[in-house]
Amino acid sequence: MASSARKRRWFTICAITASAALCAVPAGAASGGKPSPFGPRAMDRLAHQRTASHGNFTAQVAGDDDGNESDEIAEGADQFAEARTAPGVVSPGAYGAAWSSLNGLRRAGGSWKNITDLPYDSDDPRYRDFDSNSSGGSGTVTGRMAAMAADNDGYVYAGSAGGGVWRSRTGGGHWAPISDKLPTQSTGALALDGAGRLWLGTGEATTNADSYLGSGVYVLAGPHHGTFSQRGRVGGNELESTTIHQLRFGGGRVWAATSEGVWSHSTSRLSGAWKLEYAPNPDYLPGHAKAHDPEAAYKNITNDIAIDAKDPSRVVLAVGWRSGDDYNGFYAKKDGSWQRLTTGLGDLPSDPDTVGEVTFAASADGSRYYAIDQSPKQLENNPDSSLEGIYVSKSGSPFGPWTKTADYRQLAASGSALTDPGYMPGVQAWYNQFLAVDPGHADHVYAGLEEVYESQDGGARWSTVGPYWNFGFTCWNIDPAEQTGDCNPTTHSDQHGVAIGRYHGKAYVYVGNDGGAYRRPVQGSQDADGHATDWTSLNDGTIDTLQYYSVGIGKDLDHGGVSVTGGLQDNGQSELRSNDKVMGSNFGGDGTDTITDPANGCNIAQAYVYLQIQVTQNCAVNDGSWEDDPANATSYSVAPPDNLTGEARFVAPMAADGKDSSTWVAGGRHVWVQTHGYAIRSSAEWSSAFDLGEGHTATAVASSGGKVYAAWCGPCDSKDFTRGIAVGNADGTGWHQVALPVDGSVPNRYLSGFAIDPANADHAYLTVNGFSRQWTEGPGAGVGHVFETKDGGSTWQDISGNFPDIPADAAVVLPGGGLAVATDLGVVYRGHRTTRWERLGSLPAVAVLQLRIGPDDKLYAATHGRGIYTMSVRGLR
Repeated sequence: MASSARKRRWFTICAITASAALCAVPAGAASGGKPSPFGPRAMDRLAHQRTASHGNFTAQVAGDDDGNESDEIAEGADQFAEARTAPGVVSPGAYGAAWSSLNGLRRAGGSWKNITDLPYDSDDPRYRDFDSNSSGGSGTVTGRMAAMAADNDGYVYAGSAGGGVWRSRTGGGHWAPISDKLPTQSTGALALDGAGRLWLGTGEATTNADSYLGSGVYVLAGPHHGTFSQRGRVGGNELESTTIHQLRFGGGRVWAATSEGVWSHSTSRLSGAWKLEYAPNPDYLPGHAKAHDPEAAYKNITNDIAIDAKDPSRVVLAVGWRSGDDYNGFYAKKDGSWQRLTTGLGDLPSDPDTVGEVTFAASADGSRYYAIDQSPKQLENNPDSSLEGIYVSKSGSPFGPWTKTADYRQLAASGSALTDPGYMPGVQAWYNQFLAVDPGHADHVYAGLEEVYESQDGGARWSTVGPYWNFGFTCWNIDPAEQTGDCNPTTHSDQHGVAIGRYHGKAYVYVGNDGGAYRRPVQGSQDADGHATDWTSLNDGTIDTLQYYSVGIGKDLDHGGVSVTGGLQDNGQSELRSNDKVMGSNFGGDGTDTITDPANGCNIAQAYVYLQIQVTQNCAVNDGSWEDDPANATSYSVAPPDNLTGEARFVAPMAADGKDSSTWVAGGRHVWVQTHGYAIRSSAEWSSAFDLGEGHTATAVASSGGKVYAAWCGPCDSKDFTRGIAVGNADGTGWHQVALPVDGSVPNRYLSGFAIDPANADHAYLTVNGFSRQWTEGPGAGVGHVFETKDGGSTWQDISGNFPDIPADAAVVLPGGGLAVATDLGVVYRGHRTTRWERLGSLPAVAVLQLRIGPDDKLYAATHGRGIYTMSVRGLR
């Protein structure tokens, strides 16, 4: 980040585990852990642009952070992974064993009901306050799509980051999930073969804050009607605990570019082991001498495979870690062994410093090959972009010669919304990449980075058909009566997947990004600026892959019932009123934790990253008139001081007191308290109740009747990991660090949440993330996931019992006295005065990051990939 207060070292952390395991690889991390500063983050950048355009309004952006979305993704990766891996490396099989154990529990409770399975309008005209990105042009959205596939019969398949694979029979829309029976819902690649079978490579390969490892490759022989099952897994367990970037076909084999080398398998005989074709550093693979080295996660990363259509025995491998390593480069077989290509490629780089994340695409007639290359050197040294270029091989051979057709400056001049230094096309080329060629026109190509680009002449000229957003364009207007003014709808930003298919005989291009799935005709139209005029959002509400960090519930005083809100990865804050047919977005950017007034659901505090908190008392309903009169703003920035110094975590904890909704507690290095509730208007209204100590940062806070519990870590990474608990009062008295015994009764792992007994503040529960000593190969990892205190935190007892060995994320005490615990694979429950844990309802293998009891006495679960679910807890004791 640009300010020295925000520059941090990115530690190498990747959970080497099975099934739904997390794989968070920091963006700026190279083998030496070097940081890579980047330019303005979306919401802050918008605020600055608006300030410049409207001098009478001062946007309240906390701290001296100038944005830096790439760095924030990196830090999110770091910290999301720390919770599950520190203080050591997690061995393969941990999530697989946890999934089996969870399924072996007795079932309790009724059925979960998804309440966010309706359209979510990121441009909802009700919410045009200055903290919202509404009017940007993305339309209806859902969670991140990692891969797309489509056929010529109108069937479209969307593979989400954490919510599984979905099918549409109508050219997009009217979706249904088809992978819920699998032990992972993380998609890395989707591909249809020549026989019409759908191949799924699990384990998202974007290496961002919330990417999960997979459990291998699966095949669905009849994708028009069937669903994926574990019986459809290809080969053995060779590809468990990997991410899969691409699946390619040639010569009767399927090739997989994974985080542990390139593998291949017969496409006709699906049993039998996968063949390891090439791993640049095999000593670092699981089961080998250096498997647990901190560098292991980076040493065998592969990105794509290019197969010569004229001779399938001629194959080029794109190999390399995005931040650079000696092994980065292009490889081909010579004399029976894989060797680096160093000559004959033309403009396509061969130096390890300039070959990073790579994507290939071939034309259907074999006359063209295209490639995108992200440069480690640019990533480290160029604040504007990490894109090395887009290339074409007009021979149709992946061996070239290749000609460079575009760099980031050319793309910026093609109608891009990213023209400011510090955030230009390809700034996140390590995270955003796709390529596709029109099957009917070899010179018609689509490229995805942060935006969508199109060329109809083999790359000589490009148009930004899907700009990042419409802000900054002369056509834009915030006036809700004009929606987005004269601007055309665009796609959500940050592109990941692409496919071309036909519906009712018409060809469409389908793109997947951080906002879901979109389409437009292949023979589409553009305006004078090169922006497409015909994008359609396919996020119609029948598909819910929203990635929530939090959930808040309050009474809807205007319509009856309750209002439900929650913070989302790259999709702001959703607002669902009781009479809504369409959800709206009342805050923009990344939404993290949430405080909502149970008595009034329009009293909301939403945290962006690092405790940058915005508060509203009218659900942030606004007609955009603050543009002309700043007094009409209805949301306010009230960040605690640790936001200024960078001493809060990316997703930092905050909570209202269980007995006094006007008393809030938030955690960074300090435990911050404010007593003005939703009427707070200034950062100065926070006071420090306790200093957790230099280098310590809060991971969980809770308060009831003025008694406060705060958990912390610091250092929080695997090296010298330390954690602790502090207890005191909201008025600043009685604070002390709890002397956690060295015998491991509270393990030396990430402390993720507290749940306080509403009847007795000295009675509380603690959840612990990560895995037990059985799987975590670090010092003092300990056992147990749920602990109880009856003396105000002085002593803690392990009550885990038969609780599955699975990361525990949060807990809540139910009205009947039972305890519900959110985990990385669902919700677990223990009744009042019992010791046995049961599985609460049945959810797919998706992480639940927060639980809340609403004023309607229902339980609400914020899942990170399948939206928000609710369940009646009547009868649960």
